[in-house]
Amino acid sequence: MTNKTSYLIGLIGSGIGGSLTPAMHEKEGGSLGLNYVYRRIDLQALELEPSALPDLLDAAQRMGYDGLNITYPCKQSVIPLLDDLDPDARALGAVNTVVLKDGKRIGFNTDWSGFARAFQRGLPGAPLERVVQLGAGGAGAAVAHAALTGARELTLFDSDDARAASLAAELAARFPDRVVKSGGDLRDTLAAASGLIHATPTGMAKLPGLPLPAEFLHKELWVAEIVYFPLETELLKAAKALGCRTVSGGGMAVCQAVDALRIFTGLEPDAERMFAHFQSLLER
Repeated sequence: MTNKTSYLIGLIGSGIGGSLTPAMHEKEGGSLGLNYVYRRIDLQALELEPSALPDLLDAAQRMGYDGLNITYPCKQSVIPLLDDLDPDARALGAVNTVVLKDGKRIGFNTDWSGFARAFQRGLPGAPLERVVQLGAGGAGAAVAHAALTGARELTLFDSDDARAASLAAELAARFPDRVVKSGGDLRDTLAAASGLIHATPTGMAKLPGLPLPAEFLHKELWVAEIVYFPLETELLKAAKALGCRTVSGGGMAVCQAVDALRIFTGLEPDAERMFAHFQSLLER
């Protein structure tokens, strides 16, 4: 438990003007009795490249920030700039939450736990025999870890084949009782799959479109999305039109925020209250 009552938190990423994370954190912080300020640090708006990350972290520490959330495209490049990692972040090789305390920078990953909780909430009882995942980057590493806590077989695809192969090898070592593969024929692999996880930026408001040809989908698939702005991506629209069970990226957005807020403050957020606030933000 903490005695602190004021927090200054930031979100570093590119094209994050539409992110609902700041509002979710501030509202729940207020409900917990805190003076909780959450600021966007948008590389795109500031006309900065990801190479500016070291300077941004230095500046955040100098200005008294208590913590940072880290999003695309910085979840992996932030790691060499940190003093320590929690075991999950170390295993995943991706960080989305950084605590700034006593001159130290400690990295955490709440993406994997957020996805796992949101999946259980949104797709209870979904079959997990064979799962296909698109995307092997920072978020993809976390989501694949979460998937393998239940899935028997996972096949990874990425625009960078080597990155998918590398992640598959890491996951196979971490989950020796699971089958983890990468690459192959996407259409054929999906035809035999029970579910599809989408973990690339495609479909975000700034990167509209589908991450795969719509004809590769079939009604027996469940489809889990991690993009939440917009909440209903082109992929989810196409999947719903076929009758697929789907879960949007909104659940992961809320659940990872619950876990991050707990890490920043030491207090226990009310997850259902945060879900309700998230829904009200979307309705606006």
